Parts: sequence; C-alpha cells; structure tokens
Amino acid sequence: MKIRTAILFLAVSLIVFNSCNKNKSETSPIRKNITETVFASGILVPEDQYNLTALTDGYITKLTFEEGDLVNTGELLAVVDNKQSLINAQSAEALYKIALENAKPDAPALKQAKINFELAEQKLEQDKRQADRYKKLYDLKSVSKLEYENVQLAYESSKSNYLSAKENYRFQKQQADQQLIIQQSQKNVNAVAGGYNNIKAVIGGKVYKKNKEVGDYVRRGDVIAVIGNPNNLYALLNVDESNISKVKLKQEVIIELNTQKGKSYKGKITEIYPAFDEKSQSFYCKAEFTDSLEFKISGTQLQSNIIIENKKDVLVIPRDYLGYGNKVMLKDSGEKVIKPGFISNDWVEILGGLDEKSILLPVNSK
Repeated sequence: MKIRTAILFLAVSLIVFNSCNKNKSETSPIRKNITETVFASGILVPEDQYNLTALTDGYITKLTFEEGDLVNTGELLAVVDNKQSLINAQSAEALYKIALENAKPDAPALKQAKINFELAEQKLEQDKRQADRYKKLYDLKSVSKLEYENVQLAYESSKSNYLSAKENYRFQKQQADQQLIIQQSQKNVNAVAGGYNNIKAVIGGKVYKKNKEVGDYVRRGDVIAVIGNPNNLYALLNVDESNISKVKLKQEVIIELNTQKGKSYKGKITEIYPAFDEKSQSFYCKAEFTDSLEFKISGTQLQSNIIIENKKDVLVIPRDYLGYGNKVMLKDSGEKVIKPGFISNDWVEILGGLDEKSILLPVNSK
C-alpha cells in the first residue's frame, strides 16, 4: 500500500512539474512604460582638439614639449631645419633691395629716361617757336614754301620724339614699380615660409599625443602632436546609419566609460555631423556631458544609449519571443509575422499582429 501511494505521489508530482514548466514557457503581451534608445559606441575627445602639423619639410632639431604638458597659444613647440626656405628668404630680401633702388627717381635707367624726356620736351618747345616764326614769315612771303614745310616737318618730328620719350619714361617707371611690388610680395612670402620652420601652438591646451622626436624627418602636413582643451572633453559617438534619423539635438544620452564599468554619466546631443564615415560605416554625433566627468583621458572608449523617446502604456512582448523575420510562435495557430516597433535588449514593442489575449510560445517551440 505504501509503495502504491509513493508511485501515485511521484506521478502527480511529474504532472504538476510538467504543467508548471509548460505554463512557464507561455507568455502573453503586456502593457508597460518603455524607453526607446539608440546604442552608440564612441571615444572621449577634447574640445578644440587639433593636429599640430609640420608646415615645411626637414629634420626636427628642437621639441619643447612632452605628452601631458600644457602649452599656451603662440608658444614655440618645434623647430624644423629647412635651409632652402632660409636661402629663399635671404635671396628674396636681396632682390627686393635691388628693386627698391631701381624704383628710386635717381636710379640710372629712370634717370636716363627722364633726361631723354626732358631733352625731347625742350627740343619740341624750340621747334614749335621756330615753326610759329616761319609761318608768319611764309604769310609775309619772306620765306619759300619749301623752307616753311621743312620747319613744320622738324616740328612734327620733335613732337613725335617727345611723345615717344615721355611714354618710354612712363614705361620705365611702371616697370620699376611693378618689379618692386613683385619682389616685395616675394620677400613677404618667403619671410612667411621661413617662419614655417618655427612651429607654434595655434590654440593653447594639453598635449595628448606626441608623434615625433628630435631628429625625425617630417614632410609638410605630418602630425607632430595632438593638442586639445584639457578641461572639457566630449563623447564622439558612432551611430549606425539605420538609426541616425532618430537622433535629434538635445536628446539625453547615458554614457558609460570602458574604464569605469558600472558608472554612468548623463549628457546631451549637441551636434550631428552631416558626413557619413566610410571607415566606421557610421555617422558621428557629439554628446556633451551634463554630469561632471571624473576620468579625462583622450581616446577613452565608451558605450552610450541615446534616449529617443519615453513611451507609456505600450504593448510589448519579451525579446526572446521574437524570431527571425519578425515571426512569433502562437500557441494555437503556430508561426505568425507581426509588426514590431522599438526593439530593446529585453522588450519588443508590438504595433500590429498581437493583442493581450495572444498566447506565445518560445520561438524554438514546435
């Protein structure tokens, strides 16, 4: 009798256990408040970060900074030995001085042109007086027509010579002035180029990265150091192209640094960059911290969730009950394609295809 009772108890227990397991695997949609978010990874970036670059080719002969140093705007940070730019600057200075001398009124070429012009002017005045006198004499029949015409011809020749000498002087002066302007411009350009050997901080800040050492050969555009604001860092976020349309300015962001697991910071979206980055296959967004940031090292990796919308009284099912192709498994009718909305790690918003009376089985149930 005891044995039969024990067997009956075991059978009932198995039935109850199987029933519990069966009921536990079933679920129905429920209504709850959910928060729609977009996940984005990223890094910490200093505000006003820029690359300190070489402005000319040559060997670095001097560096005045180390990583972590604070530098001021206009401070000399590196010297590049480019002798060619110095030679060009010296040559331009010498040519400018020559052009300056040639443009002075007493310069040989200008002085000679002016003398020729003045002589031609005097000759013109003299021949004009002679022509006027001969005209009166010709009118009085005191000179022949041939004599009168010869004097008039000499006057016209003097006029032509005068205009030619005047134009030559103007041209000589114009050429000298133009050459002076060209050489002055070249001198200024080469002076600026010579200054490229001395590389200065464009904006003051902290040296976050030092890429070159004394003795390294650099080409124009090579990055020598990375400098940024040490007191203000922001999160540069990579947002997937399928989600970028949901991201708006001033949306709240919850950020967690990889160096401080379990600690979150609040921020907000302040900029959405318009260009798509081919390398990361994502769009960039800038999120400024509204909480005080304790860890301030450029390049620190981070994870974030951008809060898109807080939804109330939404019909949802557990994420595990949604299968590939937006399919669910109904207890009574098998597979069914539904219309999901927001999908989080835990919940799926139901926009169509289910109601609160629907009974679902895990997607791998048959």
